[in-house]
Amino acid sequence: MRLNLNPQTEKRKEDRFALLAEWYDPTAALLRRYQLFYYPKDGSVEMFDVKNQRIFLRRTKYDKIHQEDLFVGNRVNVFSRQLNLIEYGDQFTANKLGSKKERTLALIKPDVVTKIGDVLELIYSSNLIVTKAKMTNLTSSQVGDLYVEHQTKPFFTNLVQFVSSGPVVAMELMGDEAMSIWRRLLGPADPAVARREAPQSVRAQFGTDGIKNVGHGSDSLAAAARELEFFFPTTVGYGPSNTAIYTDCTCCIIKPHAISEGLTGKILNSISAAGFEISALQMFNVDRANAEEFYEVYKGVVTEYPSMVTELCSGPCMVLEIHGADTPKTFREFCGPADPEIARHLRPTTLRALYGKDKVKNAVHCTDLPEDGVLEVQYFFKILDG
Repeated sequence: MRLNLNPQTEKRKEDRFALLAEWYDPTAALLRRYQLFYYPKDGSVEMFDVKNQRIFLRRTKYDKIHQEDLFVGNRVNVFSRQLNLIEYGDQFTANKLGSKKERTLALIKPDVVTKIGDVLELIYSSNLIVTKAKMTNLTSSQVGDLYVEHQTKPFFTNLVQFVSSGPVVAMELMGDEAMSIWRRLLGPADPAVARREAPQSVRAQFGTDGIKNVGHGSDSLAAAARELEFFFPTTVGYGPSNTAIYTDCTCCIIKPHAISEGLTGKILNSISAAGFEISALQMFNVDRANAEEFYEVYKGVVTEYPSMVTELCSGPCMVLEIHGADTPKTFREFCGPADPEIARHLRPTTLRALYGKDKVKNAVHCTDLPEDGVLEVQYFFKILDG
């Protein structure tokens, strides 16, 4: 559906990007549609209610949206409303913002799952964004389905055995020419060749041989669409299940601000370097109702509660199950005081001291009470992913 814009606007003196956006109104239990207009000259936004054919938000300067956020499939937050961008509104916008955007699958094999932070660092430094991610265990038949094009190759049996031997992390990467950038980041399939020809590539750094070679990348847009549907179905079902174990665990959420600042890889590396085991990992887009429910224990207790809710539903977050004896206590200590300023004075090596900005944008949430560890993990990995 192209938006009916006045032909005069084609001669406009000022660039204006138009996108069709959806917002779920929890009060009315309705999906509402808006035209979202963005003016790059001064960073202002405007919203038009499609159904009622009237201006919903007059043109207003809004510094929390940037041109690079505007692509179909993304979520943006406009004055606490989480909008799903579902279509470009006119040809000008599609040509300017959407022409080179691609989605591709990045699959991290069992040998390098513990190095996921390093891999994410390379992904972010290549101007790609991770829009979906899930740690999962694949069965032999699922791996066979995924690598169906290699069925007749001599290495097929070894490949299936290896990829089904432990957890993998599947990710949807998005960006300009994402498919070729990710394949270039991976490097040649044989790590020995990669070390000679592409020494900076992921396979050169972490690969062992032609099977234990870090990861997989889609080799065509058609393959990317099929493989992404396998892990992240858009129609029926949930795809392969997550790896949460729900015992001796605590919950960690890498907050949306930290994701958008490209800190995910650094935070994961810090967690691994401190000796914590990440037993489940998944990205979620939390809506306001779920954010309020999850943080309900803080309502009326901490003054930041409304801001905490807004932050959690402002964009994608990454939820981790941290597994091990006494983890709710030891991991909470590792996260540090809720206020990063205090953390920097008292506990300068903690996560919030290193990566937090203020009491709301403090990089991570962690379970506060030991008895809530399993419950918080279940909230995401059983209820929201159920």
